[in-house]
Amino acid sequence: MNWDWGAVRDFMPHFWDGLLVTLQALALGSVISFALGLVWALLMRTPTRWVRWPVGVVTEFIRNTPLLVQLFFLFYVLPEWNITFSALTTGVVAIGLHYSTYTMQVYRAGIEGVPVGQWEAATALNLPLRRTWTAVILPQAIRRVVPALGNYVISMLKDTPMLMAITVLEMLGEARLYSQEHFQFTEPLTVIGVAFILISYPASLLLRALERRLVR
Repeated sequence: MNWDWGAVRDFMPHFWDGLLVTLQALALGSVISFALGLVWALLMRTPTRWVRWPVGVVTEFIRNTPLLVQLFFLFYVLPEWNITFSALTTGVVAIGLHYSTYTMQVYRAGIEGVPVGQWEAATALNLPLRRTWTAVILPQAIRRVVPALGNYVISMLKDTPMLMAITVLEMLGEARLYSQEHFQFTEPLTVIGVAFILISYPASLLLRALERRLVR
């Protein structure tokens, strides 16, 4: 096997385009998953059963359905109901929605990990419920779960190649397209593999350091 540096050079403009799409999908998907996951977690703590039950059913269904199936459903089925989004928007929504069911569990663990004394102190101070959550409970809970949330960001990064299935040209999509057009697979796919390692491995080290700092 001969390594062709010329193919690497020719592929790099496509790689940068794919990297930009990958990071965009990752950033927006992370925002959706973090925000929606917190909403799910709070709704699951409401005393009203008719709220908890539907939320539990929906999140269990999403969590136990493959992301690829959800991508196909949103991209191919929703247009039949006259609900149409761009391929990238569909991918971002699918990733954010899928991972929100996992971040929900992280938030729930963080909230349940807040000492009972904190709840009792807020009650003793006669703090309104909203103030109790925003000033006492959530700041402590979120601080505890930041490393776990970061781990899901890395997982989302590794799942972005699935967007290729709905025509989104992220990194792997660009590599596949270039390989098919030029009949050179080794160089572009190797570049993509190295890129994922260079992004995910330092991020995992950063998360470990952050976790050690937060648990002090």
